[in-house]
Amino acid sequence: MFTSALKSFSSNISANYSISSTPTANCGAWKVYDGKKKSTGRAVSVFVFERKSLDAHAGGFGQRSNTPSMKKVHEEVIARVKKESNLLARLRHPSILELAEPIEDTRSGGLMFATEPVTASLAGLLHEKDVQEKAGGVAGRPSRFVVGDGNGQMRRRELEIDELEIQKGLLQVAQGLEFLHESAGLVHGNLTPDSIYINAKSDWKIAGLAFAGPPDTSDTPFNIDPISLSEALYHDPRLPRTLQLDMDYTSPDLVMDSNVSSAADMFSLGLVMLALYNSPHTSPLKTNSNISTYKKIFSSSSSAPSSTNNYLSTRPLPRDLLNGVFPRLITRRPEQRMNAREFQQSQFFDNILVSSIRFLDSLPTKTVNEKSQFMRGVAKILNQFPPPVLEKKVLPALLEETKDREILFLILQNVFQIVKSLPSGRRAFVEKVLPRLRETFTTAKGTSNERNTANDAGLVVVLDNMELIGGSCSGKEFKEDILPIVRLGLESHTHSLVDKSLGCLPTIMAVLDFSTIKHEVFPTVAAVFSKTSSLGIKIRGLQAFVILCGGLSDTNEAHDDGLNGASQPSKSAKPSNNAVLDKYTVQEKIVPLLKAMKTKEPAVMMAALAVFKQVGRIADSEFLATECLPVLWAFSLGPLLNLQQFQEYMALIKSLSTKVENEQMRKLRELSSGSAATRSNDLMNGGSADAFFGNGEDLGENDFERLVLGRRTSSNNSNMLGDSFGQQPQRAQSSRAATPVFSWSTPSMAPAQNNVNEASSVNSISHPSNSTLQAAGTGTSINNFAVLKPMPSPSAGLESSMANGFDAMNPLQPSNLESSSWSPNASAPMAQATSRPSYGQTQPAFSIAPPPKSTSRFPQYSIAPPSSQKQQSNPSQYGYLVSGPMVQANGVLQPSQRKTGLDAYESLL
Repeated sequence: MFTSALKSFSSNISANYSISSTPTANCGAWKVYDGKKKSTGRAVSVFVFERKSLDAHAGGFGQRSNTPSMKKVHEEVIARVKKESNLLARLRHPSILELAEPIEDTRSGGLMFATEPVTASLAGLLHEKDVQEKAGGVAGRPSRFVVGDGNGQMRRRELEIDELEIQKGLLQVAQGLEFLHESAGLVHGNLTPDSIYINAKSDWKIAGLAFAGPPDTSDTPFNIDPISLSEALYHDPRLPRTLQLDMDYTSPDLVMDSNVSSAADMFSLGLVMLALYNSPHTSPLKTNSNISTYKKIFSSSSSAPSSTNNYLSTRPLPRDLLNGVFPRLITRRPEQRMNAREFQQSQFFDNILVSSIRFLDSLPTKTVNEKSQFMRGVAKILNQFPPPVLEKKVLPALLEETKDREILFLILQNVFQIVKSLPSGRRAFVEKVLPRLRETFTTAKGTSNERNTANDAGLVVVLDNMELIGGSCSGKEFKEDILPIVRLGLESHTHSLVDKSLGCLPTIMAVLDFSTIKHEVFPTVAAVFSKTSSLGIKIRGLQAFVILCGGLSDTNEAHDDGLNGASQPSKSAKPSNNAVLDKYTVQEKIVPLLKAMKTKEPAVMMAALAVFKQVGRIADSEFLATECLPVLWAFSLGPLLNLQQFQEYMALIKSLSTKVENEQMRKLRELSSGSAATRSNDLMNGGSADAFFGNGEDLGENDFERLVLGRRTSSNNSNMLGDSFGQQPQRAQSSRAATPVFSWSTPSMAPAQNNVNEASSVNSISHPSNSTLQAAGTGTSINNFAVLKPMPSPSAGLESSMANGFDAMNPLQPSNLESSSWSPNASAPMAQATSRPSYGQTQPAFSIAPPPKSTSRFPQYSIAPPSSQKQQSNPSQYGYLVSGPMVQANGVLQPSQRKTGLDAYESLL
């Protein structure tokens, strides 16, 4: 954890503090490290002095460090270093560096002590300023360093100095000198930039008290040894210059007159001021630590700093310093110099900004009325302060006063104004403001349930700046520290606080995640909405529901249901993020809250309408139809709504109804398209053949639209004529007492046996090996068919017959015959098919004549013409039986050949 220099140390500080691995600054002979106390987390700066640095410097001059003379010198130096730390422990003042842990000896002979956090010494700051100006000119970038903190993390340290910083710092140094001179009765003796430190709040602190002592004219007994000028003015080359008196900032009182007085510190202060405005930023005196050179400079008025030579400064000096301050500081006679108190009252510090800082330093001692007046006035000049002063000086001072609840709202107004103006406002808010807000508004459990009404005004200021807060902290920080404050406002009995808390919802939605919104934010908002009796809070709660459902944060958005996509939101409206409520919460939580509303005020009704618009985007159609639309109808009929408001309700009702209708029609189309296609395919592919011929069932008088007789065949799902059933002619059905029965010549067989249901399809053509007899359905009763007679087939096969065309068919005439018989022929194929016993003659029947012997692959038949009528019948009124090659002419199928004799239909003779 430590560097190699720190590993050799073992002390109470190293055991109780976490110390960074790299030094923050090198201040004289000390290396300064950032540290943090392990038990409390308090930040400190650890000063480390390495004894071996003395040995290394002495060895460079060819002398051994273990000689008696060197040991004595080293002991004197160690005693001087310890003296500095001991005086810091005794002196307590805002302008004196505060000691946190006293100095400790380590096993290796080093020294270590801890102080308040410091960022740099004034000497280091001026050195970096020189580097900056050489790199980029006077207006170059501010100095920035990356240093490690006590947790081992790297952070950026910014060092900037401007006119106000100089004025503020010099004023604080003068206050410290006043304390040393008048209260402590000491003379610093070595006031240089190396002895001035800048802390984390940008305050200038006095340290480097190794040569401090009482003045010569003091009669007060001290237990501090007086300054030995003979030893102090002697420059020992064997020791580092940082451990010896710096003669470039020393007063001639000490060097030339050997007079120790408080006026010597004021002369040194003047030289420090010259270094601040000089270029490079060093003292105008160049003595090289030599007394003779020093005396030579002051022996002539031209070489000594004075008003005639611009005090040896290479840059122009401020007029107030040049005319009123330097002539009374940088002067050879001590009695002509001003003291520290007079210096603070000089014209140099007479401006509103410096006076405000001085008032801030004394703010704890002021009355409530004075604090209130100051807070109201400082808000007008905050933009005039440099950002470093605001962040490091003004902001911490204001936050310290948040304990005073009477002026809390005034303090927070200025705090948020500062955060807005800072370039690094996000960091300042997280590091400084956020912990103070948590401490101010969040109370520990077990405390009194009584609300602190004094915090309500401050809470209003916090809620007004919620957008700034949301953009300055992370989601985790917002949830842990800010959300409890917002919940505090929601649960308040003050309507203005509740209203402002609900108005913060767009910012909350943009920062927090979905789970937190659903389980922590929404329940609180719903409870406020359901319990409030204020119409204003009710409307604000409905607007909050709109945002929770994914609506726009702009309450003045155009009234549009959002379902047609035609209307566009205004550019000023900000859409919320994706962390909106889910469909279940909207349907099961928000809509019931709307249904339970009893008020019918138009403003509330229109706010509810906006919520329903968002619900219409989220909820499903069934929920809209059963839950939302009835509520909308009930709301739309409110007696207090005007025409325009009613029309807006009707527009939403129509839009939601259209959405429900379209969705339901889409579902029904998807469900019906598949089943309808299946039923159609079954009908066209003979899938319903069992309904006509299955298991020999009686199909009824009016169901004979297709009739197939013959051997069992395999269906090929096509009609012999290539016609669909939809194109068959229709005719009136004749009434029959009983279903006709087909019978063969053998009467011993029961009529129900070997029915024609053995055929597998109505309109199929059999394979050549399984030739069958087929009849086309005519839509008439079966006794109206004419008798079929066999006829020879052509010698060619099916391919030849199809190529030669079909023979024409003659239509059948209606007949009142009750029975017709088909006589079988002695054909071999048909004999096998008709070898069974024929039906009896007790009921009307057809007897089928078998086809003659033929080489054709299909037996062919023709339809006999009517016996007594010559006129042609309309083909659309009758059905036809197909036989052999036929030709269709003028809608009438003519047979290709007629047969007489035994082949004629016996029923017509």
